[in-house]
Amino acid sequence: MGTVGRCRVRDPDRTVVPSDDARHRGVHPARLARLAQGVGEAFVELLAVLAPVECVCCGFEDSALCGTCARRLRLLCARPFRAEGQAPALLTAEGAVILPVVAGGHYRDELAQALLSFKHLGQGRLASVLAPALGKAIRSAVGDAAGVCLIPVPSSNAAFRRRGFSPVHLLLGRLGQRGALPGLHMTDALKKAPGPGSGQKGLGRGERARRVRGSMTVRLSRKRSLEGRACVIVDDVLTTGATLAEAARAVSSAGGVVCGAVVLAATRPPAGSDQPADGLDTQPAPTQTKNK
Repeated sequence: MGTVGRCRVRDPDRTVVPSDDARHRGVHPARLARLAQGVGEAFVELLAVLAPVECVCCGFEDSALCGTCARRLRLLCARPFRAEGQAPALLTAEGAVILPVVAGGHYRDELAQALLSFKHLGQGRLASVLAPALGKAIRSAVGDAAGVCLIPVPSSNAAFRRRGFSPVHLLLGRLGQRGALPGLHMTDALKKAPGPGSGQKGLGRGERARRVRGSMTVRLSRKRSLEGRACVIVDDVLTTGATLAEAARAVSSAGGVVCGAVVLAATRPPAGSDQPADGLDTQPAPTQTKNK
């Protein structure tokens, strides 16, 4: 179990009310970006209604995710687990944990296909299945702690313009609307800094780390609210951990106390990673995390 300040990120089997302004705004003014986010979400829902719908996993008609595949997805996310052991950017050279991470499930099968379709193919209806899985991982990580700030990792500006929404913000927003995680607060604190911080698919550990270094910063309007607050970083997929490490660095630099992170899914490290790909569901021994 990793502990920092007033917050702990636990091994599973041990809650977040996103604020109304919890939307990724990129570099655009807040009002314009909120409007764009709303229009994007509405378009996703409209597309799901008007376009022919079939299960993104098995092709069964009349449902974005059929009952059988939905049950399989829930089974994949039934037991959130500690996943930082296979994220080399989140470990020291000696193997000690820098940032503990709880994952909702393994990035494979129905979970991987549903997440890809949600992010890239306009399948907004899948939020109704993916959001509870993310919420379960958050509850496993934070437990009964109150007052913790959940800080979503922002999409790149290019991805936000292409999709019209930020997947992590949308899922946390769905949880907030349903009151699924009382006692926690989603804070839209991070933004992308100018630079080549996107396009990491297929890169190894070293190149990913170089690509994301310095790519995030905390909004000036949020810095004061983070000082001394327990914070948990939230993202959709964990690979090498470079993105989570950069987000934690930015939040810590602004005075936030980073307790750990939560992701919807954890994948094997990409080709070229320094770490072996086996043993994702190994739960590390309790480790004191660093405010880094």
